[in-house]
Amino acid sequence: MSKTTTIARMRRDGVLVRIKPDGTEELMAVEPLAAMTPEEIEAAAWRDPDARPFTPEELAKVKRVPRTKTLRRALGLTQEEFAARYHIPLGTLRDWEEGRSEPDQAVRAYLTVIAHDPEGVRRALEAGPGQRGPRESTL
Repeated sequence: MSKTTTIARMRRDGVLVRIKPDGTEELMAVEPLAAMTPEEIEAAAWRDPDARPFTPEELAKVKRVPRTKTLRRALGLTQEEFAARYHIPLGTLRDWEEGRSEPDQAVRAYLTVIAHDPEGVRRALEAGPGQRGPRESTL
């Protein structure tokens, strides 16, 4: 039996296309999904062994991924790069990611700002204290 790889992607307009070896796109015929009630969705999830919802007991055992790790990975940075770029002690970042400690409220706010505008935070930190960035004016 031969194996074939099909590369497909969904365009911004929601159309599914197959990418041919020459780079051109071919529309893929996909039947529209039938509307399902929330009850039908849950019943279907329970029937699928790979996508079954967690029981309350299983959910209690799940190790949650700290938000800092998710944010750092989304930015494509190593722990060292993230810590250096955003002026966070590396040991502190590791403690957050490994669940040994949690960021306090002020740090959570800082991480939220990083998540919304990582490049803006990087530029502001690179400007350093007492230096004006390109958008700042004198009063």
